Amino acid sequence: MTYDIILFLHVIGSTVLLGTGAGIAFFMVASNRTKNPALIAHVSGIVVLADTVFTATAAVFQPITGLMLAREVGWPLLEGWVALSLALYVFVGLFWLPVVWMQIRMRDLARAAQDAGQDLPDAYHRLYRWWFAFGFPAFAAVLLIFWLMLTKPSIGW
Repeated sequence: MTYDIILFLHVIGSTVLLGTGAGIAFFMVASNRTKNPALIAHVSGIVVLADTVFTATAAVFQPITGLMLAREVGWPLLEGWVALSLALYVFVGLFWLPVVWMQIRMRDLARAAQDAGQDLPDAYHRLYRWWFAFGFPAFAAVLLIFWLMLTKPSIGW
């Protein structure tokens, strides 16, 4: 594969990660504000599906295309901006994996509340607060990765 094709796939993957993450956050926050268990159950079901189809797929292919790019260009993986990008990618993953579990659990709690004709339980609200809090460091790290990959700063260790 040529550099341009690999770069194209890497940029598409990063765009999917950023766009899906931002979209999921927007729709989860917007639905949560309604406090409507039926709406929240529906939206969180779509969010879980989107995370599975788009985020997980892109998350698997990003390091592959990144490694291919590094090899093609000759960037050392354990030095400078590449190493920092990889460390931040792992950092994001450490936040994303629990968030996926939280989204599934919030979906299930909202469905149970909907089926019982009740308000959302306290467990839902606790999870939502954790979910919301986990989004900030992960999103900031994704933005930093974008900056690193666009600017490729000289970083000495």
